[in-house]
Amino acid sequence: MQTEDHYAHRSGWLRAAVLGANDGILSTASLIIGVAAASTTREPIILAGVAGIVAGALSMAAGEYVSVSSQSDIEKADLEREINELETMPDEELHELKRIYIDRGLTEATALEVAKQLTAHNALEAHARDELGMHEITQAKPLQAAFSSGAAFTVGGGLPVLVAFIAPVAYMEYIQYASALLFLIVLGAVAAKTGGSSMLAAILRITLWGTLAMVATALIGYLFNTTLI
Repeated sequence: MQTEDHYAHRSGWLRAAVLGANDGILSTASLIIGVAAASTTREPIILAGVAGIVAGALSMAAGEYVSVSSQSDIEKADLEREINELETMPDEELHELKRIYIDRGLTEATALEVAKQLTAHNALEAHARDELGMHEITQAKPLQAAFSSGAAFTVGGGLPVLVAFIAPVAYMEYIQYASALLFLIVLGAVAAKTGGSSMLAAILRITLWGTLAMVATALIGYLFNTTLI
């Protein structure tokens, strides 16, 4: 038998990694473009980029950890409530499980039998999966999300800084935009391939919003018309 490829087990770390890399490329490139639009030397451009990476990576990691931890706390609270209900009113919980399976298309007799067998096997697991929608694959993992997001931001942000080291200052904004657009296209393609989704849709989505962000930041640099020495 041929094994089917599924991608749901990658959703947790992939979401955080794509978000981190996308934000790293966008925010660092946008910051560099904004500073370059008001600067005639390379040093402040690179300094702004490096500072943006450090602050952004730490912020992304902390933000992911806090938000995913909140999700994990909610899941734990729901499970504790379910444990209590299974202990205090098992008949009602069995009926609740049966009702779920009836709503999914089983006959009442079959739904009751399935509910009984799953309850005997592992009642909490059955209710967590079918009543609460929790599964080991999609379970909240704060540390994994924080590391994936922070590391991806650092890698993504490092690309525009690398470009800032080698690109001519006079054409920095244009080269940063072109290279960031290329990085975003590659990121969109890799993310789509890893997640098994539409590559074209991912690329269009990520480049459209990336372009808007970089153009807006460049305009701010030009509007202030301040030269950084």
